[in-house]
Amino acid sequence: MSQTLSASTLLAVPLAPLVGSLLAGILGTALGGNLIGRRLTHTLTILGVLLSFVLSALTLQSVVSDGARFNETLYTWMVVGGLKMEIGFLVDGLTAMMMCVVTFVSLMVHIYTIGYMQEDAGYNRFFAYISLFTFSMLMLVMSNNMLQLFFGWEAVGLVSYLLIGFWFNKPTAIFANMKAFLVNRVGDFGFILGIGLIAVYAGTLNYTEAFAKTDQLALLNLPGTDWMLVTVISICLFIGAMGKSAQFPLHVWLPDSMEGPTPISALIHAATMVTAGIFMVARMSPIFELSDTALSFIMVIGAITALFMGFLGIIQNDIKRVVAYSTLSQLGYMTVALGASAYSVAVFHLMTHAFFKALLFLAAGSVIMGVHHNQDIRWMGGLRKYMPITWITSLVGSLALIGTPLFAGFYSKDSIIEVVRESHLAGASFAYFAVLAGVFVTAFYSFRLYFLVFHGKERYDQNPDAHHDAHHDHGHHGAHAADNKPHESPWVVTLPLVLLAIPSALIGYFAIEPMLFGDFFKDSININLEKHPGMAELAEMFHGPMQMAVHGLQSAPFWLALSGVVLAYYMYMVNPALPTAIKRVAQPIYTLLENKYYLDWFNENVLARGARGLGMGLWKVGDQAIIDGALVNGSWKLMAWISGLVRRLQSGFIYHYAFGMIIGIFVLMTYFVWLNK
Repeated sequence: MSQTLSASTLLAVPLAPLVGSLLAGILGTALGGNLIGRRLTHTLTILGVLLSFVLSALTLQSVVSDGARFNETLYTWMVVGGLKMEIGFLVDGLTAMMMCVVTFVSLMVHIYTIGYMQEDAGYNRFFAYISLFTFSMLMLVMSNNMLQLFFGWEAVGLVSYLLIGFWFNKPTAIFANMKAFLVNRVGDFGFILGIGLIAVYAGTLNYTEAFAKTDQLALLNLPGTDWMLVTVISICLFIGAMGKSAQFPLHVWLPDSMEGPTPISALIHAATMVTAGIFMVARMSPIFELSDTALSFIMVIGAITALFMGFLGIIQNDIKRVVAYSTLSQLGYMTVALGASAYSVAVFHLMTHAFFKALLFLAAGSVIMGVHHNQDIRWMGGLRKYMPITWITSLVGSLALIGTPLFAGFYSKDSIIEVVRESHLAGASFAYFAVLAGVFVTAFYSFRLYFLVFHGKERYDQNPDAHHDAHHDHGHHGAHAADNKPHESPWVVTLPLVLLAIPSALIGYFAIEPMLFGDFFKDSININLEKHPGMAELAEMFHGPMQMAVHGLQSAPFWLALSGVVLAYYMYMVNPALPTAIKRVAQPIYTLLENKYYLDWFNENVLARGARGLGMGLWKVGDQAIIDGALVNGSWKLMAWISGLVRRLQSGFIYHYAFGMIIGIFVLMTYFVWLNK
């Protein structure tokens, strides 16, 4: 018999980082008079997140070992008609896993930030922001209703805006955070439409109550159309996920968000915020399962993102942007799995990706510190002997990312490829090609980065921009002369790398069976196995994690990944003149990739200018000409003209009024005589 979790314990999970954020944001800044210093600020926020992680881990243990569950309303905000707006928690396998991922990665980022931001003037403010972000994300994943889900959804967007633009004196950072904010508003418009449709037709915002009415919703069409209501709801909800989880074409904000400090790249843009859309679709699986059209749409969008964003990673020279495009590509893999009705596989890859991608981002930050703010991988090389811990942990993260057998990424990525191959939905063939080709692309750009940074000739002293601050990370990690040799980062930076490397290597092996083929998600995810048998067919092929790894050595993804690694080694270690020659021959393709498929140009010159032109037209014609000119000013001018005419009749002479009365009587008599004919 399943046990019930304690409401007070669950409340402490999101509230602990919130309290730390408030203390740091008020007492540790000019707002509260700078009453506490840096040491106390990071101590309070780290203790808050540590407490949250410990409670989350205990919750996960209770969920797994004792079958404990929680689904209750804690507070009713208001009732409008029959629609209840509540705050409550739903804790099951999906929620407990997300709680642990969010709090663990956040804890690592908090510790890492002590070293990375040690000389930044906004040190206390940064800790306040990242703790506030942790609270927001926990409220999102723990919610049992769509109102609270939307609150967490918007809160993480807001804090992301603050963190991307943390260095608010940098024009590029301000542009990046505004871009992220606006692009996410596009997705959020679709998201709130989907929630609104559920509220109208299901009459509730509560997950359990809404899912209980899915059979009724499946019978309805959107009024005035022949579109299935559940298809419209699903696509609207997924548009929200496209914005938050950076899917094509709403992906354009994520690479530019690298303008923020590196710790938030790991926290927000690898492990938590960008996975909110994946989590949401998995949570809403009872609705998405009713529409094959929506699932096919999701699969194709994910496939486009997985493959074409990977291509962009090949030509990047900024170390953080390479990892950023890798994030986009891996989010595409998760989305493809959602479209194939393999929600548990998508969430499994979400978990493994959270660890190894946070590791790669933090390792990139460690490299940036070690080479004194340089972010251009062309001016690195040979760092292995100077930064051994960063080197080995980066290698672990890269091997996990490319899907090396026995590493975490292998189990989740190979499962995605296999389940897509078994899918019978429209678009599955293209998706299978995209995720398979993406394996080679991922391996190539990942080890291009790895070889250029850690192996080969040392080039850190040849950087033409060595005497200038890096254009991204603002040079807040201590002043170093350009001719200084690279150095390993302090323990507060390397410790999180080691702790993240452990699950990056091992967690896939131990988690695949319970999460994909066990009962871990039995009451969290709903799949119609008759219509979508992919997971059942995947289960038939699974004979244990070790056998899967051995079989993986003989599979196409492994040889594609190995080919990518070998080609990267040959092009950048053996024959470094080859990339330049290829670039010269394929210049049009390189130009296309360098301009990011011209999507930014299209957004800025077509959509933005079109919207600006439409706005100017509405202002000039609609507002000034029609509303102000015709309705407001026109109405008083008309009344003034009429009153001017009427005023002439008010002469003050009695015989004028008598004449008017006689004329009036004559008109009335004529009218009544005409009526009686």
